[in-house]
Amino acid sequence: MQPSTASQLRCYFNWLALDGLTPRKTGWMRAIRDAGYDGIQFVEPLRPALLDEARMLGLGVCGSGRVNEPSDANRLAGEARHMGLECLTLHVGWGMEGQDQATRLIESVLSASVRHSIPLYVETHRATIFQDMWRTVQFIGQFPQLQFNGDFSHWYTGLEMVYGGFENKLWFIQPVIERVHFLHGRIGNPGCIQVDIGDLKNAAKQPFVAHFRTLWTRVFLAFLQRCPKGGSFCFTAELLASKVYYARKFRGREESNRWQQSLVLTKIARDCFDQAQKQLR
Repeated sequence: MQPSTASQLRCYFNWLALDGLTPRKTGWMRAIRDAGYDGIQFVEPLRPALLDEARMLGLGVCGSGRVNEPSDANRLAGEARHMGLECLTLHVGWGMEGQDQATRLIESVLSASVRHSIPLYVETHRATIFQDMWRTVQFIGQFPQLQFNGDFSHWYTGLEMVYGGFENKLWFIQPVIERVHFLHGRIGNPGCIQVDIGDLKNAAKQPFVAHFRTLWTRVFLAFLQRCPKGGSFCFTAELLASKVYYARKFRGREESNRWQQSLVLTKIARDCFDQAQKQLR
């Protein structure tokens, strides 16, 4: 199958990832645009002035939020539609919900997406109902129309995907891979959810980076097969600060420059997308 020339990877930057970074003289919006990003993912609550500034610079805008109760899905989708966001990624539930509660939350997300005509992508994230692989695959059996934001560092580290065979885990989550429409860019190793991978040369030596390359490439391949006439896929760099215990600190300093690391992750994602396109030729 020949991929359409219209298929494209759009690379965004998560606004929350700026927390704790040294401000740029030109302002963060221009820095994001000048670094080659296509847009920004904002976090609830939305600030209209920021959305307007991003659009004035030609940047795309999407959002994220949390659904704790079924009514939250309708509220968030309505706000996002009113603000003109392209899509939302959602943390759904806390992971302690029984089957009936989880079902109601999922139904609320699917219903809100249709009602407000906006894509809602549920995240593979800790402390949500999609925090583990087995339950997520079971949910897909019940709700095959689910669409995901693959925030896979949570599974890779939290579920130790290398333990028991990484390829075995990939095979098991293939139903998820086929439904991923959005990726959060973060790489972890089997013990830490967000680590410094260095430059591209150093990253190439790390087995866990190779695993993420494989995972991201399979996600992109599934997207290209799903959309043979073309479309766009969003990859968003999301390296978070040490104050929320994502970035590791050594001797009082974060181990890496998150801005530079985000650029490395974005380059890896673009390489993976190119590789997926080549596999279809």
